[in-house]
Amino acid sequence: MLLLVVAAPPAPAPAAVAGRRCLGSLLCRSSLRELPPLREAKRVVLVRHGQSTWNAEGRIQGSSDISVLTPKGESQAETSRLMLLSDSFDACFTSPLTRSRRTAEIIWADRNDDLIPDSDLREIDLYSFQGLLKNEGKERYGALYHQWQKNAPNFSIDGHYPVQELWDRAQNCWQRILAHEGKSVLVVAHNAVNQALVATSLGLGTDYFRILLQSNCGATVLDFTPQTSGGPPSVCLNRLNQTPNPPVVSASSGGRKTSKRVILVCQGATQNSAEISLTGMGYAPLNMLGIIQSQKTAELLLDQNVNGILCSPQVAAADTATTICEVQEAADCLGADCVPRYVEMKKLLELEFDNVFQTKQKSFGEIAQSGLWAQSKHAWQALLNELPDDTTTDRTLVVVGHPGKENYGPRKYLTTMQRGRDTNRVAWIGALL
Repeated sequence: MLLLVVAAPPAPAPAAVAGRRCLGSLLCRSSLRELPPLREAKRVVLVRHGQSTWNAEGRIQGSSDISVLTPKGESQAETSRLMLLSDSFDACFTSPLTRSRRTAEIIWADRNDDLIPDSDLREIDLYSFQGLLKNEGKERYGALYHQWQKNAPNFSIDGHYPVQELWDRAQNCWQRILAHEGKSVLVVAHNAVNQALVATSLGLGTDYFRILLQSNCGATVLDFTPQTSGGPPSVCLNRLNQTPNPPVVSASSGGRKTSKRVILVCQGATQNSAEISLTGMGYAPLNMLGIIQSQKTAELLLDQNVNGILCSPQVAAADTATTICEVQEAADCLGADCVPRYVEMKKLLELEFDNVFQTKQKSFGEIAQSGLWAQSKHAWQALLNELPDDTTTDRTLVVVGHPGKENYGPRKYLTTMQRGRDTNRVAWIGALL
């Protein structure tokens, strides 16, 4: 069962770029260079450093090298080491900054190969802002700090454009990382530069800054597959910001406060779950494993104040949603006279597979080219219509759908949502349950 947490902004329409799927036409700019061709497949795992002393203080770090890991940061790095223990890395690139290098040392542990420092992996250069507490930045710099908060891609300070410079550095890093002979490469760096690495690998420009957030010691996995034509490799975003923390943290998205949340939950397992085709997807009832998965997911969401549950009308998704709803309603009701709170549950046709998808597909590529993309767009529009437009009302929605929808939905969301929202970021926390 796959659970994703999304806090959602709008994004431009899709377009194509050579060697990879570009997720936004505004972002497929000539300044984005092609990735170098590969001879064999390569996996790259990006990890952000653990909590630093300046993280804890709420101080702007940028590329300064004063802060060090806190005890919590050291513990996070150790947890990430255990999380990645089964990965056979051939090399580790790291930012030279102390907080990142120490995280890399903990994760790399007793491996024989030396760490590979790369100065372009340092955190974003923020010049005069570095070292300031965040409230000091607002007080001292006023409109300039406001631009940094609201229009970072075009933000300029001390004669520099930090986000644009960061994207250039990320592209330089990819040339060296992908040129390394290793098949599996670990990269330990920082929030902003890891965002830039993810974005530039997918053909996304600076408009995606602060959207692909990276939590302390969160891991993002990118798989690169060579093209037979010898051009740039295709790129698969395998995992995004998998953290050593619990997969769902109240009122938090990628470590930042958020008032609107959409939690995507895949239905529990059914008798048809093992079938490769989409035939009968969701029509079979939950099997015993699916019932257990649904109950465990409901328990995982106990700390969330869920306001509503949306689900596909098909039986597996509806049964999963019902389990979550029942646990939510009874969560705070311990006394004999207690009246359970009401959690609205609604079935959405947009979350159901159309008849066109109930036929055997020849390949994954054929599915990707099908109308599932268009239907996912309509589903996202329907979901966001359930969220209030005001910025003060907190609302958490749980959305229960099918494996195909859950996999395509977030990616399609990035490409097509045009609805204006004040929330300007997206973060996914994935956990296989």
